[in-house]
Amino acid sequence: MAEKKMQPIKLSHPRTRGSVSIEEALLKRRSVRSYTGVPLSIEDLSQLLWAAQGMSHPRGYRTAPSAGALYPLELLVAAGRVGALSPGVYRYDPHRHEIVLHREGDRRANLRRASLDQSAVGNAPAVLIFCAVYERTTRKYGERGVRYAMMEAGHAAQNVHLQVVSLGLGTVLIGAFRDDQVKSVLELGGNEEPLYLMPVGK
Repeated sequence: MAEKKMQPIKLSHPRTRGSVSIEEALLKRRSVRSYTGVPLSIEDLSQLLWAAQGMSHPRGYRTAPSAGALYPLELLVAAGRVGALSPGVYRYDPHRHEIVLHREGDRRANLRRASLDQSAVGNAPAVLIFCAVYERTTRKYGERGVRYAMMEAGHAAQNVHLQVVSLGLGTVLIGAFRDDQVKSVLELGGNEEPLYLMPVGK
């Protein structure tokens, strides 16, 4: 039986002007681990995904710098309470600014267990997951390409942190997790390595 192909979900056009200056966002950026029960809107999720890895130039450049413009990052979101989205793991396509269902079902509780039981991962309405496909950079830069991919994840995560402030939301960077368990929970490809988890909520 052929596998059912999921239809992509087009996201709202990213906003490029806001009411919070970059200086204010830098001043107010903090790690936030507790969230209300308010769902995340699909519009806010759209803006966060664009801030992390969205297209910012007709030539394909993105919001975060990438060594050699090779873009080794893959961005997923484990959605539990996001607008009208069904709970599941979604993969972001920056070229089309849309998401497609990667795996059905709410995976946040399992992600929490894989993250050494950090409550923020289980309680946030959504968790962004940054992964790297190292081969995209190592084939040009050798082993140093691994470092470049990690640096890029840091750039993208800081973009999200600042965007979160401008949206009146909270997040925290989670780097303490069991890689093999996170890969299993999310059913990642064999060449995708998780680098960061970012729970996001009000």
